[in-house]
This record gives sequence, structure tokens and C-alpha cells, in this order.
Amino acid sequence: MSVLVYVEQVDGKFKKSVFEAVSYAKAIADKQNTNLTAISIGNVADGELKELGKYGAAKVLNVANEQLNNFVNQAYAAVIAEAAKKESADLIVLSNSFSGKGLAPRIAVKLKAGLVDGAVELPNFENGFAVKKTAFSGKAFAITTLTSANKVIALNPNAFGVKESAVETVIETFSPEVKSTDLVAIVKEIVRATNKISLPDAELVVSAGRGLKGPENWGMVEELAELLGAATACSKPVSDADWRPHAEHVGQTGIAISPNLYIAIGISGAIQHLAGVSSSKVIVVINKDPEAPFFKVADYGIVGDAFEVVPKIIAALKAHKG
Repeated sequence: MSVLVYVEQVDGKFKKSVFEAVSYAKAIADKQNTNLTAISIGNVADGELKELGKYGAAKVLNVANEQLNNFVNQAYAAVIAEAAKKESADLIVLSNSFSGKGLAPRIAVKLKAGLVDGAVELPNFENGFAVKKTAFSGKAFAITTLTSANKVIALNPNAFGVKESAVETVIETFSPEVKSTDLVAIVKEIVRATNKISLPDAELVVSAGRGLKGPENWGMVEELAELLGAATACSKPVSDADWRPHAEHVGQTGIAISPNLYIAIGISGAIQHLAGVSSSKVIVVINKDPEAPFFKVADYGIVGDAFEVVPKIIAALKAHKG
């Protein structure tokens, strides 16, 4: 038996979350003394596919099919399931990204596999196959033990890290049948923002709420984010008021993120917001209300007016870089 990892490509390139998933899958394969194979779907250059060998993928199945150039949930799940059967893979790993959230359960159904989504640690093999995962919208953790022969794990971004384990990589063309029933609904075009860091992939996020009083004051948030190389985000009331685009809304009803650093400026910390950001490794809160709920979960807190604190942080960062 072996391990299969799905490597999601965007415009022919792999993001950090992919290398993290490969690193995670390689660590499991090593513990089980078995092989790791990656599967890529879409137009990806051989040089990019070879890059996966740096993180432990000894073989890459390359699916180049014009019908699959854009992501199609059902068709991609069918192809990955066929690859698992071809490689006799009893464990399939993928990133718990926007696409992964839709793929993982479909793959599990096709392979009659147990599923853990939102995994944050390597499985514990001492008492079966137990995996720690996020639960209750990120407000808690659960230990799930998989007892099925086949297993699917969707790894939370930024949960494991990227670890190099270089091996020679063989690229193999894989051309499974794509059924017309899997292409009933297809994506005609994908339009991506090219000038911003993707929130789900961001390691650093600077977010703000109603404490900024209006959209005209967002310049200092963007400046701080640019100095840190961070993505920008906001709370739900801010996006509802059209101060910021809805694509920046993080929380239970927005985007769930797990960056290494989350800076919350002028956000009270309602439970719905915390549900989407509580997986952050370090949380820094800036709020003038010392009773703000966010301080209870913060790793670092600054009680102060954002319009005084943030400019000082920006000045300190500029001095440090200078």
C-alpha cells in the first residue's frame, strides 16, 4: 500500500500549501515505510512538477486533459480516486483549501474511506490511526480515529509546515477516463486578484473592524500589511457596510484562516469572528476597550487607540527596515 497526495495548481504553479501537504504526506509515508506519489491535474510544466521531489514525492502522476484545465469538483474527485486505485494507495492527503473542502468528502465516498478534514498534526499510530483536527468552527480540537481500510486526510494550511526531504522524481502521464456525467457543471473562467496575497494561503494577516470608524481610515492597515508582507482582512460588520470587499471577511460566515500571525485592529472579538481565526498560531489584538472579548484569546494585547498605536508600529517597522 502507499500514500497519494493531490497537489493543487493555480495557473500552472504550486503554492506553499501544496508543498506543506506533500511534506505531511511524506512524513506519514516514512512512518509507514511506504511510497509517496503525487497527482497533479491541469497544465503544469515538468520543471514545476519536479519541484515536488524536493519535499518527498518520488513519483508524480500528471493529468493533462483540456476538459480539466479549470477545477471541476466531481471530475477531479473521480480522477484522484482512480489514481488511488492505480497506485494501491490506502491514504489520500490533500490541502484543506477551498477546493480541498469540496474534494475530500467526494473522494472519501468514491473510495469508501474514512475522512478527517481540518487535520493539524500527524496521525498517532500507537492506538490505531488517530488524527487531531479542528472542531466547532475552529473553537476546539477533536481526535478522530479512522478504522476504515482507505483513509482521506485534508490538512489545514500552516498546520504542519514545509519540510524538505529531497528524492528523485519520476513524472508519469496519467490519462483516466473522464465521464461526461462528471462534467455536467463546468467552470468556464476563473478571475483571480493578482495583486494581493491570498487570505487562505497567507502566513501573516492584518485585519481591522469597526474601530477604524470608516473606509477612509484603511490606509494605515494597508500600509502595515505591506510592510509585513501580509494579507488584509476585516470583520463581518465592515464588509456588510461595504467598507471593504466581502472577499476580505474572515470569520464563521466568511473565510476561515490559520496564519502564523493574525493582527486584529479595532475588532471586539465576537464568537463568530473568533471561529474563523482561532487557528492562528499567534494573535495580536489592538483595541482601546480593555474588556474586549478578543483579549481573552490573544497571545499579545495592546490596550490603546488604533489611530495612535498603529502609526507607531508602522514607524518602528520602517526604522527597523531602514
